[in-house]
Amino acid sequence: MNTIKRVLCSALLLCVFAPSALADLDLPYDTYTYDYWGDIRFTPAAYTPVSSVSGGDLTYNGEAIGAFSSPQDICRSPGGELYLADTGNNRIVVLNEAMDMAVNIIDGFELDGEWQTFDTPTGVAVSQDGEVYIADSLNHRIVALNADGTLFKIVENPQSEVLEEGYVFTPLKLCVDYADRVYCIAQKMFEGIMVFDTDGQFTGFFGTIEVKISLWEKFWRRIASKEERSKSKLYIPTEFTGIDIDDDGFVYASNIDTDGVQAVKRLNPRGEDVIKTGSRENLGGDLWTDGYTQYAGASKITDVVYRGDGIYSLLDSLRGRIFTYDHEGNLLYIFGGLGTQRGTFTTPVAIEAVGDTILVLDAYRAAILVFGATEYGALINQAVALRYDGDETLAVEKWEAVLELDENNELANVGIGKAYLAAGDNELAMEYLKRGMNKSYYSVAFKRYRNALLRDNLGVILTAVILLIIGLVALFQIRKRTKAAGKTKSGPKRPKRGGKAVSA
Repeated sequence: MNTIKRVLCSALLLCVFAPSALADLDLPYDTYTYDYWGDIRFTPAAYTPVSSVSGGDLTYNGEAIGAFSSPQDICRSPGGELYLADTGNNRIVVLNEAMDMAVNIIDGFELDGEWQTFDTPTGVAVSQDGEVYIADSLNHRIVALNADGTLFKIVENPQSEVLEEGYVFTPLKLCVDYADRVYCIAQKMFEGIMVFDTDGQFTGFFGTIEVKISLWEKFWRRIASKEERSKSKLYIPTEFTGIDIDDDGFVYASNIDTDGVQAVKRLNPRGEDVIKTGSRENLGGDLWTDGYTQYAGASKITDVVYRGDGIYSLLDSLRGRIFTYDHEGNLLYIFGGLGTQRGTFTTPVAIEAVGDTILVLDAYRAAILVFGATEYGALINQAVALRYDGDETLAVEKWEAVLELDENNELANVGIGKAYLAAGDNELAMEYLKRGMNKSYYSVAFKRYRNALLRDNLGVILTAVILLIIGLVALFQIRKRTKAAGKTKSGPKRPKRGGKAVSA
């Protein structure tokens, strides 16, 4: 009887206190993050699979549009529609906001009275005014169409002294800023992102990736023979893989970083990388860790999406992971994986976001996989957004709710600590920042706490110091007088016969 009671109590406690843990067991992937020491720490799920959208599920004007074929890019328009580059079918499919129906299919345009078709369109972007920009890759051009499908402009055959003679322009991915400048990732273009002005003229490169060579490699290349140098690897800058732009005109560009340190840049209008790398100084996806071999080694970041409020996500095609960071470079959460189960990917190629919903395009499955935020993920997103907007008080409430779901969440502890620090409660700030293992902000809180402690007790401290000095002076005087009195009692000494002094 006692055994049955214990079993029933255990089952009841499990149902009451671990519903999220039970839900996470159904996921086909691990959800985790990295702690201060760089070790993997498993967390509640921030996102879970909701649905998937394939071409076979959609109709246009009452007719089935057919399956997608090797789609390569997705883009959300300011109006909420989703544009998909259906590359293998040489068309752009436009979905409504609910993604349950096609509202347009763009398979060509009219130029000088002739109908032009696309050849392997690999990228699509929509401007703030609703113009559609298409990377018509194997036609070696960028096609810009008005919202009604009429031709707006064509960007092709760029000419410049900085381009090699005979260069063949093959656009892959692109984005458009508020001034209708086009930023384009082109095939075999290692100098950087190509920039075109509103007239479609090539103006130069943007955000070149610097090649880093170690001191040993530099030394070896100096002493090596010409033949040895010719056989060594070439240090060519890495091509960018994905691109997005925020409301302020800053360009987020992903690249493959074999060192696994920084696989994304935030480029200002001058092309300078101004991204913050966080306390770990790592924006490369998975860390190099020996604890779990399935996560060890650099990620292969293939796309980036800016989600608003300083939050952005990276897509790793090597392990099918999605890494999300805040504007300070802090890792928020990780989810996703490769496989054939619901919520996993085979060949993830592009990522997009609609509010708290994340969309991932799988080229092999020819489908869009939709992920929704759990309570845990939504709370983190809300807390980061409030912090980004400067509302520290409400952010604390969200972070405290996060800690109820994951008491070891370092980011939540740091978030609360920062809020207390901003509010002037340095002692509580120190407590939470210590839990969050944030040395820099803890040092600030400790310095302020120490200064406040000295300031509040300055009178007492000065009084104690003065009394101590007076006491020391008095003690010195007493000792001096005691010594003098002792000499007087003993009397003067006089010489002894034979030249030796004797006492009187």
